[in-house]
Amino acid sequence: MSHIRLVPYLKRAKQASQPTEHPLNESSVDLMQKLESNVLIIDDDAQLRVMLAELLRLENYAVDTAADGVDGLSVLAKKAYDLVILDVMMPRKNGFETLKRIRKSSSTPVIMLTARGEADDRILGLEHGADDYIAKPFNPRELLLRIKAILKRSHSENSLDDPLLTAGTLEVDTKRLTATLEGKNLVLTGAELRVLEALMRTPGRAVGREALNEFALGRELTPFDRALDTHISNLRGKLKSTDSIGIRSVRGEGYLLVAN
Repeated sequence: MSHIRLVPYLKRAKQASQPTEHPLNESSVDLMQKLESNVLIIDDDAQLRVMLAELLRLENYAVDTAADGVDGLSVLAKKAYDLVILDVMMPRKNGFETLKRIRKSSSTPVIMLTARGEADDRILGLEHGADDYIAKPFNPRELLLRIKAILKRSHSENSLDDPLLTAGTLEVDTKRLTATLEGKNLVLTGAELRVLEALMRTPGRAVGREALNEFALGRELTPFDRALDTHISNLRGKLKSTDSIGIRSVRGEGYLLVAN
């Protein structure tokens, strides 16, 4: 069970009473970002849900919880969140169904919790628009670092110099976190926006998979990590309505944005 690994971490975190003892040894900027970040946990495991909420509150995040997808969607309809942590296996409405509903109206970053070794679940989650996934049982510190990386990417203050990027008929606003293709809104996840941003900031040059993974997902590329490949595949599907924009694989180099 995932909560077994959370227990000792929570005990250590509670003992940290001085700022210098904070588990992530964060800066004041990071702390302010957390205080401004609302996280929703959707998981039917009551014990895990409570412990995850306690863990994130100890890290200064504002946290709400929901027991399943139906309740989670109801909460999301009433309040905006900066991040959703979504379990896959739940009654009434599972994680995939819930994610599809979320993506119909929102690009809020989503981390999916999947069963250990269920690679198909992870890929399916990414295809439905998840920004990241983490397998149960998970290391609490790894989850915290992934949350921090996603929130850092999604905050507009962290955009690079020019917030408005164009390539042919494709336009991305990294400040408003929006994209248009041939003048029509393009619904993208936060990770997909970051992939496009990286490719658009290097016109005419391929971006290596390692560099692209670190920029878009906030972590180093590992041998069996297919998250970036899935995001690229999703982007190609969303760009296929036009012949003027495409993402080309360059053997031995990475990916190149092609604008005609």
